[in-house]
Amino acid sequence: MIPRLLVVTDRTQASHPLPEVVADAVAAGARAVLLRDKDLPTADRTALARDLRAVLDPVGGLLVWGGAAGAPDGLPVHLSAADPFPAVRPPLLGRSCHSADEVARAAAEGCDWGSLSPYAPTASKPGYGPALGPAGLAALVRGAPPVLALGGVRPGDVADCLAAGAHGIAVMGPAMRAPAVVADYCAALAAASSG
Repeated sequence: MIPRLLVVTDRTQASHPLPEVVADAVAAGARAVLLRDKDLPTADRTALARDLRAVLDPVGGLLVWGGAAGAPDGLPVHLSAADPFPAVRPPLLGRSCHSADEVARAAAEGCDWGSLSPYAPTASKPGYGPALGPAGLAALVRGAPPVLALGGVRPGDVADCLAAGAHGIAVMGPAMRAPAVVADYCAALAAASSG
């Protein structure tokens, strides 16, 4: 299952404890969560992953481990652009991409998806870019694995992302700060997919 909407965690932006934020995002329609928070010790991340799975499992949701290190067996993994390819391929594998070379690498590795960022200027990573916008996104999705547009994507941008060739979107800051906004992303994805 390649997600159409991937909620990316960042507990430093979370409006309340991360398991509660994820529960609110799931209540708003999220079904896939990337546990990023790579600064945590592996034992703490593993415990947090158990908490998040307890939220996601009842709705058939997907938990994705961020990074190559320490991934529990059987969990999908999302690699950074710099992470080495894992010795044992996880059941699902994504990779962060920011350029044509990184997209080509993800495709050559057989990644199941790639996130492509930044779509627009973002409050989570100010000054990170340049922003791709619809034209830049469209230029990079050719030959790529299914792409999730990431970075500054607002609900109003979803239709443009899909029209540019993105499979879906990933969202971090807005979902961490106000998880109810996930419902707006879900509605935008449904409207753009049916139109």
